[in-house]
Amino acid sequence: MKRFASLLLGAFIAINISAQVEGKVVDEHGEPMPGATVRWEGTNVGTTTDINGKFRLPKEGHLHEIVTSMIGYKNDTTCTHRVKSLIIRLKEIATHMHETEVLGRQQTSLKMWHSAEHSELISSAGLKHAACCNLGESFVSTAAVDVNYTDASTGAKQIKLLGLSGTYVQMLTENIPNFRTVAAPYGLGYVPGPWMQSIQVSKGITSVKQGYEAMTGQINIEYRKPQMPETDWINLNVYGNSKGRIEGNADATFKMKDPRWGTTLLVHYDKDLSTHDENKDGFQDMPKTEQVNVMNRWAFLSDTYEFQIGARYLNENRHSGQLNSNAENPYLIDVETNRVEAFMKNGYMWDNEHESSLALITSGTFHKQNNHFGLKHYDVEQSTAYASLIFENQWTQSHKLSVGLSMNYDGFNRNPNKYLEQYLDLGKLPASRYEITGGGYAQYTFSLFDDHGHEGKLLIQPGIRMDYSNLWGTFVTPRLHMRWTPTEWMNLRASAGKGYRTSFTLDENNYLLSSSRRIVMQDECQREEDWNLGASIMFKPMVCGQELNITAEYYYTDFQKQAVIDMDRDAHAVHIYQLDGESRSHVFQVEASYPFFRGFNATLAYRYTDSKTTYIDAQGNKSLRERPLTSRFKALGSLQYKTPKNLFQFDATIALNGAGRMPDPYTKADGTLSWDREYNAFPQLNAQVTYNIRKNFSLYIGGENLTDFTQKNPIIAADQPWGNDFDPTMTWGPIDGWMLYAGLRFNLPR
Repeated sequence: MKRFASLLLGAFIAINISAQVEGKVVDEHGEPMPGATVRWEGTNVGTTTDINGKFRLPKEGHLHEIVTSMIGYKNDTTCTHRVKSLIIRLKEIATHMHETEVLGRQQTSLKMWHSAEHSELISSAGLKHAACCNLGESFVSTAAVDVNYTDASTGAKQIKLLGLSGTYVQMLTENIPNFRTVAAPYGLGYVPGPWMQSIQVSKGITSVKQGYEAMTGQINIEYRKPQMPETDWINLNVYGNSKGRIEGNADATFKMKDPRWGTTLLVHYDKDLSTHDENKDGFQDMPKTEQVNVMNRWAFLSDTYEFQIGARYLNENRHSGQLNSNAENPYLIDVETNRVEAFMKNGYMWDNEHESSLALITSGTFHKQNNHFGLKHYDVEQSTAYASLIFENQWTQSHKLSVGLSMNYDGFNRNPNKYLEQYLDLGKLPASRYEITGGGYAQYTFSLFDDHGHEGKLLIQPGIRMDYSNLWGTFVTPRLHMRWTPTEWMNLRASAGKGYRTSFTLDENNYLLSSSRRIVMQDECQREEDWNLGASIMFKPMVCGQELNITAEYYYTDFQKQAVIDMDRDAHAVHIYQLDGESRSHVFQVEASYPFFRGFNATLAYRYTDSKTTYIDAQGNKSLRERPLTSRFKALGSLQYKTPKNLFQFDATIALNGAGRMPDPYTKADGTLSWDREYNAFPQLNAQVTYNIRKNFSLYIGGENLTDFTQKNPIIAADQPWGNDFDPTMTWGPIDGWMLYAGLRFNLPR
C-alpha cells in the first residue's frame, strides 16, 4: 500500500499499453483511421482501431506479421518482430489508366462501432467539409447536435443535445472538463476550428471517469499534438467572408534533438471589420468581435512514461448595440473576456501484460468577463482547478478495472453595479461563491470475445462514483453501459445512469441581462439531478458491394431536480426556481449513410423531440408544457463528392428545422400580440467547394444560410431599448442572411 500511495502522488492520465503489440493506423496524409481491421497473418484473430486510430493486439503464438485492412485502401502487411509500437500508413486503392483514380475514401464522420458509449467521431478531414471557424460551426453536417443563438444582441450560442440546453452537456478538451459556467455563453467560439484534431460526441450518460456532470452527453475536443509522429511541421489557414470577417490560424510543431520531446505552438486571430443591419431595426445583426488566441504545449513520450504540459491565453472583445448615430443615448453592449488556462499530464505504465497504468491530470483556469448591457454592468471572475488520478489494470483479456480520484473547484467573484441590482429580485447577490467537490470512482469492463478472438461480442461496463460537495453534501452516481454485437453487421447498445450539476444560473445565462426583463430567482445557485436512459441499434450490411450504415436511437431524460428558467409567467421577467413537478425529454433519431458511387456519399437523418417541463403561473397553478424555443423535429441531408485524384471536393448540407413554441406573449396597447405564439419550420442550406491544388495546398469557397431565411424582428421593441418591452432573447432562427466565404489551407508535411 505504501508503494501504491507513493505512485498516486507522482503520476497521471490513463494510457493503455498493448500487452504484446500496439500501434496506430493512419492514411497517406497522417489522419487517424478509426475502424480499420488489424489481424495476425493467416488467422482470424484481430481487433479494430479506436477513435484515434490506435490498436492493441495480443500476441498469437510465434507469429510476427500483422495484416491491416480497410475498405477502399490497400492491405498492409507489417512485421512486428522486435517492434514495440507501430505506425501503419494505408494507401488508397488506385488503378492506372491514363491517370490515377481513387476508388475508396476514409469516412470523415464515423459512428464508433466498438465503443461502450454511443459515440460519433468528427475527424479533422470531416471538419474541412465546412469552414468550421470555431467549435460552434463544426456540427453543420450532423443531426445529433444543434447550435442556436441565445439572443440577437451578443452573439451568444449554445449547444442543444437530446432536446435540452448545452449546460447539460459536459464539455471536455482532451478529457479535461472545460468552458464551465461563465464561459458557457461564448465558449463555442473559444476553440478555433483549425486547432482541432477531432471531436467526439457521446450521447446520453457517459463514463464515470470524467465526473458526474454529463447529464445528456459529452463533447470531447482533441487538439493538434506534438507527440503524433505524422504531425505536420506547419499548418496555415486564412479565411474571409462577405460580412467583413477575417481570420488567420497557424500552428507549428517542432521535434527536439531528443526525439522523445516535441512542442506545438497554435495561434489564432479573427476580427469583424464592418457592421450590418439587414433587417433595418437599428441594431447590429451580429456583434463586432476581435479575438486573440494562443496555445503552446510540450510533450515527452517514452516507453513507460508520458509527460505533457501546456498553457493558453485568450482575449476577446464583443461590441454590439444600436447603430443609429442620431440616437441621443444609444444602447450599447460590450463583453470583454480574458482567459488563461494551464494543464499538466503525467502517465506511468508498467506490467504490459496486464496493461497496468497510473495517471494524474491537473489543470487550472482563470476567466475574467466584463459585461456591459446598456447601463447594466456585471463583471465576474471565475477560477477553476481540476485534478484526476486514474489507475487501470486488465488482469485478463476479458476483465478490466479502472479506479480513480478527482477534485474540482469553482470560485466566483461578482461585481454588479447598482443599476443592475434593480433588475435582480434576489435581495443581495453574493459577491463571492465557491464549490469544492471531491470523490472517487470504480469502473469495471467485461468483454466477451467471439469464436474468432475478436473483442467485444458482448461488453458490460458498470461504474459508480461517490462525491462530496461543500454545498450539497455526499451523493452517489451509478452508471451502466452495455453493448451486444450478435453479428458482424449489427450492434445494439443500452445505457442508464444518473447525472448531477450545480447551476450558477445568472453566471451561465448572463446574456439574459441584455433584455429589460427583471431576473427573479429563489437562489443564484441551484442543484440539478436527472436519470438518463438510452438505447440504439446500428446496422452496416453490404449492399451492392458497399457498406450501408443505419442507426436508430432513443433517449429519455427525467429530471428530479432542475433550475427552471420560466419566461412564460411574466413577459417582462425571467423567473428561475426549483422544479416542482415533472420535467423530461424524449428524443428519437434515425440516420442512414451510403456511398452510392465512387467518391460520392450521402447521409439522411431525422430527429423527433418531445421535451416538456412543469411551469408555475402567477396564480401558483402548475402545468406540464412544451419547452419554448425548442424545435420539435429536424431533418437533414448531407452530400459529399470527391472527384478522381481528389482534385475537387463538393459538400452540401440542407436542414429543415422544425416548428416550436414561443414563450407566452403579452398584448400590446393596439390589441396585437408582442410576438407569435409559435414559430414555423425553416430551411437552411450550406455548401462548399474545395480545390486541392496540391497535396499540401487547397482553396475553398462556400456559403452559409444560402436559403437566406432570417427571423423577422428578432429583437422585441428594438426602437425603444430603454423601455420595459425591450427583449433580444426571443431568438429561434438565423439572424443573418446569406453569407459567402473563401479561404486557403497550407501545410508543410514532416
